[in-house]
Amino acid sequence: MKVKILGCYAATPRTITNPTSQVLEIKNHMFLIDCGEGTQVQLRKHKIKFSRINHIFISHLHGDHFYGLIGLISTFMLLNRVNDLHVYGPKGIKELILLQLRASGSYTGYNLYFHELTAKESETIYEDEKVIVKTIPLQHRIYTNGFLFQEKNQQRKLNIEAVERHNIETCYFQKIKYGGDITLEDGTVVSNAELTFDPEPEKTYAFCSDTVYNENIIPLIEGVDVLYHETTFLDSEEHLAEKTMHTTAKQAATIALKANVKKLLMGHYSTRYASIEHFKTEGQTIFPNILLADDGKEFNF
Repeated sequence: MKVKILGCYAATPRTITNPTSQVLEIKNHMFLIDCGEGTQVQLRKHKIKFSRINHIFISHLHGDHFYGLIGLISTFMLLNRVNDLHVYGPKGIKELILLQLRASGSYTGYNLYFHELTAKESETIYEDEKVIVKTIPLQHRIYTNGFLFQEKNQQRKLNIEAVERHNIETCYFQKIKYGGDITLEDGTVVSNAELTFDPEPEKTYAFCSDTVYNENIIPLIEGVDVLYHETTFLDSEEHLAEKTMHTTAKQAATIALKANVKKLLMGHYSTRYASIEHFKTEGQTIFPNILLADDGKEFNF
């Protein structure tokens, strides 16, 4: 599981920082999460293939989280994209994007699907044989969701030595990987436990963008491998966090501690601060295992 940070700062972009956008690679999928202004430039800069992005998840309709979307959709068109593109986001996102396409006399040569979200409870919005994606309802000034990405049960790993010892033909390998026992020609049953190893634990990534301190999300993110949680302000500006419906570093760390997550990835920093290291310092007074997102950083989990 790999996370590439394209942008992780709040509000307006600067020459040295970018608004929120990141790429999650999980089980051969490449998911784009939020699409702030300049996202496609960052994708180019970091040599991420546009053609691999088929699913885009938008947390809410504040500009620093989606103003880059129309540009990316238009560039896909100019590159003669043929793959379907699915966009998951709040109700209204379809109208906003199609209005811009119509006004500019543009159209996509590929299928563009919008999956508009309105539910205030967690729901499954994407699922295939490898990954499931659920919403994490957040509390912000407008309708906002985080996203929980979960690997599905993986196939068991073949114990090649045991398989060869029993002279089991390759045509049975899939059955074995999915947990099946094997009956040999003499009637002997070889248990799956002898023929396989346990799979790697399923990995989970929770993305929680703009939100006030909200303990209601704790049951949804309990025990995740990595929690990305916004940390717009330091403790000295807690009054601003409350006013703007954002979170402080200590508050995000408290959520991580109470949810028993393995790692906390901080981001969405206000640009008022000279150094983001202060976020980690404050957060670690509550939760030790903290990583700092920054534009261009890549994390492997």
